[in-house]
Amino acid sequence: MLAASTLAQAATAVMIHGPAFLIPALHERGLSLAQAGLVAAAPMAGVVLALVPWGLLTDRRGERLVLLAGLVGAAVFGALAALSGSVPLLAVGLGLAGLFGASSSVASGRVVVGWFPAGRRGLAMGIRQMSQPTGVGIAAVTMAVVADAAGPYAAVWVPVAACAIAAVLVALVVVDPPRPAGGPTAAPSPYRADHYLPRIHGVSVLLVVPQFVVWTFALVWLVQDRGWSPAAAGVLVAVAQVAGALGRIGVGQLSDVVSSRMRPLRWVTVAAAAVMLLLGLTAGWAVPVAVPLVVLATLVTVADNGLAFTAVAERAGPFWSGRALGVQNTAQFVAATAVPPVAGLAVAAFGYSATFALAALFPLAALGLVPVRHERELS
Repeated sequence: MLAASTLAQAATAVMIHGPAFLIPALHERGLSLAQAGLVAAAPMAGVVLALVPWGLLTDRRGERLVLLAGLVGAAVFGALAALSGSVPLLAVGLGLAGLFGASSSVASGRVVVGWFPAGRRGLAMGIRQMSQPTGVGIAAVTMAVVADAAGPYAAVWVPVAACAIAAVLVALVVVDPPRPAGGPTAAPSPYRADHYLPRIHGVSVLLVVPQFVVWTFALVWLVQDRGWSPAAAGVLVAVAQVAGALGRIGVGQLSDVVSSRMRPLRWVTVAAAAVMLLLGLTAGWAVPVAVPLVVLATLVTVADNGLAFTAVAERAGPFWSGRALGVQNTAQFVAATAVPPVAGLAVAAFGYSATFALAALFPLAALGLVPVRHERELS
């Protein structure tokens, strides 16, 4: 279950986040950074529209059906985008692929939460959550290189193949986790009890900004400001994503050890603010220190996702977690969709250093929202 859900999420991560690595190739073909950023954000726009409906369908019909429908749909519309030969049709096809790929963000996490007990859930979800940076790393190594050699349309076949392979594994392996007696209509809304879930949603939205600034523009910064080749920059981004994946596992295990998701989340928030500020201060210098800081920033800015995701699922319960995770991811993807074009405008106006430094303000704002005092004992 863990392997299948992890692969499903990794495959859709390649589809949803991989288009960021098409930006240099699209820019070379005459698009501005802001325009190329809009194309890169198209899958995330599709995700935003679909997450809550996928969550509701998961609550009602189960994880297996949702995963299969989403992966197959993402592969089909990704293939249509690859065959389009037109920038507007490429963006539309990627947007529809993101709409279907959104299914795994909800359902694959539900598989893990449903099959693992609380004392092992942090580590298990950390492993599952490593799928997102792993998918981005795969995209950096493959899509950036293919786009540079054969164009942006050819590069889209990479996530198409990944989603098709994941669909086969899910069909062979995944079984819906057991649920307690009762049904979705009998379970009360967890949002009426307190503000715990909305506060986690708010923290996650703010922490998305530095994450996607680094994800979207690290490769472009290396190519444009540091003179790296797309292949070399892609390798470094992939290494950074692997480090981020391992960091999610470590933070998940830490949350099991300390029996808290919110205390480690607060520690990660502080670290994200510090490292983004340091990156902003050094990115414009003619010294190599900024390059390892990009790797560190990639690691730190992705570490929060698994903690927040697990905490939301645990508090919402088996009959509301699909919708709650849908709201969680929708809020994150709304912010993530805005980051590439807005950050592209900031880079054009102020440069990479200032943009990286400005991103540090968002985790600083998130610190006061982390609901440490309102966390219940894990059980």
